[in-house]
Amino acid sequence: MKKEGINNLSAALENYLETIAALKREKKYARIGDIANALNVKSSSVNVAINFLAENALVIHEKYGYVDLTEEGERIAAEVQKKHDILYQFLNELLFIDSAVAVKEACEIEHSTSTETIRRLEKLYILLKDHFLTKEEDLDNLRNYLEK
Repeated sequence: MKKEGINNLSAALENYLETIAALKREKKYARIGDIANALNVKSSSVNVAINFLAENALVIHEKYGYVDLTEEGERIAAEVQKKHDILYQFLNELLFIDSAVAVKEACEIEHSTSTETIRRLEKLYILLKDHFLTKEEDLDNLRNYLEK
């Protein structure tokens, strides 16, 4: 049995893990139908993905039962969510991208960006917010500059 790391999973499989984690936070459980609804895909597609993730020790699923994340699945889901959150903040709060667009683009970017790049973007975000953009006027000046 081969374990996949975050850099080896497709964006779709990362989304499955992230969605399962989100459903567990919201509803305390995840079922095939819930995952299909959240991702707007067919249950048969979810079953194929869940079987692959189970074979790779990232989820636990008994037929017709709940889907749960393994420790490794939880780690990967949390890492993907953290990437998403950092990218969203950067796009929305520093580049002033509309919230809905920032959510969509963060989701697209998170799957193709390395953990190291995200770490550096987060450090840049913190540096700018803590040392260069400390007043509302600073943010207004940045927004005006970017919108020219």
